[in-house]
Amino acid sequence: MEHFVVSARKYRPQTFKDVVGQQAITNTLLNAIEHNHLAQALLFTGPRGVGKTTCARILAKKINQEESQDPNEDFAFNIFELDAASNNSVDDIRNLIDQVRIPPQVGKYKVYIIDEVHMLSQAAFNAFLKTLEEPPKHAIFILATTEKHKIIPTILSRCQIFDFKRITVQDAKEYLAYIAQQEGVSAEDDALHIIAQKADGAMRDALSIYDRVVSFSGKELTRQAVTENLNVLDYDTYLTATDLILQNDIPQLLLQYNEILSLGFDGHHFIAGLASHFRNLLVCQNPKTINLLEVGDNTKAQYYEQAQKASAQFLLKGIELANECDLQYKSSRNQRLLVELCLMQLASVTFGGEKKNDNSFIIPPSHFSQPPVPTPAMKLSPKEKEVITSNEYGKGASAPPQEAQLPQKGSATSENCAPETAVKEPEPDISSPSPEAEKEPASSPTSEVTQTSGPSAETENRITKKKVSGLSLKSIQKKKELEAQKREAQKEQVIEKNGEFTEKEMQEAWQEFAAQQIEKGEKILASIMQTDTPVLKGKDICIELPNETMKLELERVQYYLMGFLKDKLQNTHIQLKVKVNEKAEKKFAFTPIEKFQKLQEKNPLLEKLRATFDLDI
Repeated sequence: MEHFVVSARKYRPQTFKDVVGQQAITNTLLNAIEHNHLAQALLFTGPRGVGKTTCARILAKKINQEESQDPNEDFAFNIFELDAASNNSVDDIRNLIDQVRIPPQVGKYKVYIIDEVHMLSQAAFNAFLKTLEEPPKHAIFILATTEKHKIIPTILSRCQIFDFKRITVQDAKEYLAYIAQQEGVSAEDDALHIIAQKADGAMRDALSIYDRVVSFSGKELTRQAVTENLNVLDYDTYLTATDLILQNDIPQLLLQYNEILSLGFDGHHFIAGLASHFRNLLVCQNPKTINLLEVGDNTKAQYYEQAQKASAQFLLKGIELANECDLQYKSSRNQRLLVELCLMQLASVTFGGEKKNDNSFIIPPSHFSQPPVPTPAMKLSPKEKEVITSNEYGKGASAPPQEAQLPQKGSATSENCAPETAVKEPEPDISSPSPEAEKEPASSPTSEVTQTSGPSAETENRITKKKVSGLSLKSIQKKKELEAQKREAQKEQVIEKNGEFTEKEMQEAWQEFAAQQIEKGEKILASIMQTDTPVLKGKDICIELPNETMKLELERVQYYLMGFLKDKLQNTHIQLKVKVNEKAEKKFAFTPIEKFQKLQEKNPLLEKLRATFDLDI
């Protein structure tokens, strides 16, 4: 079996031109070598897998090369790599200092690469200070670390610092495509893009993921194989979920989320990805920001197509709801319910007022108005029939016996008789005819018979109302119609109010409402209202509050407040404008170093005290 070399080692860059995504640093180092401006102590810092150690090796090789020598010479005898994670004591640094004194036998420089230098102990750092500040002419130190903040300032001040940035998704994808071409692997653009995104800016991680996926799928690298092997949610999942949200299809949306959970995905990961998906759709809506979308060309077309279906208002509300769910996920005890509630809210954002009451979502009242099929269990006793018959008689008809009209309390008749219970409910206003009565022709034979014979119209109306239960859908619908008519009448009365008032009258009404809140026990709300004096600008009542919390508390009672003011001032065109004072100071959490600097400004002798005793902050 042939020995396998991982791609991270096999394709490690050998020159500065091969380094991916660090052009600014490589150009600086090349110019420094060319103009003989290279410092003797360099610090390479940045996240993992971005090329710090690789650039250190290339630099050590480059400064020892001469034009007459073999360009493939690696000068291994002049390059010393020290792992500070395992050699972090004072004795290890002393051995290094002893080696530095010996000049190189081949080449001009001896290069010491100290990896993970932040792992050195405090004593080791202090022992290294003098040599790092004044090294021999033939010695160059290259320190590499992922955590620059753990290195003491005296070391940082003696080094020339190079900050390595994360590899962009585009650069990582192009380099993976180059490696796939060299290896004879057919790879889809979206598949490489997912690998580059999963690497999170680390080229070494991208190459490791690439090796794993190639081992899984062979020479054909597809997006489906990558998502299956990496256990990630691809774009199709979020595109389908968004389509269901825009269609307000809550049942299918919940079924899709259940399928995602059954595949082993975390609900937190899904809702965070959905927020990012909404952000990508929002980016697609403006041609100026479409370049911020880091996806393949095929996926970008799908994003653009879906972005045309969604409004910017919906996407902003969706991002807000998804982010709120993301923040509450860890602290929630029922995490699945939290995500499902968020999905239902998202699917309800685009509901209109008419669609909410659409018949496709509500069981129609006619479904319950059909007469039930008689069964043996529904047969009534003779005594119950007498009670029902007595309820159908009008005032002018002969009444049945008294015992049948008023059954004893606790008997089966009083408990099971639905019409007797229906008599107790309040009767609606009979002045306005029902929609069914309006539709019925006036000259129908039934109406003529009703007018000439039988009970009176008032009695018939009372009997009809007795037959409708207080909890039936017809009665609820009738009450809603009456309430809607009442609100419309009030609205017409309110619109006519357009009285003039002064700013002083408005402020007096404002204070009167605040006084009422104090009487009700709402002292916090009253205090918020008295924080600032409202100002009248045209028809707008403007008030400034010091923070967002007070604004939200005042907006919570805005409906009742404005109703009181409109009624008091006899004007319905006034509006409330609440503004947060932007001049309020923001409080930040200071680090120990920042605290020391603040104290040093007040007492400069603190720095002398720290330097005298070599104190650490």
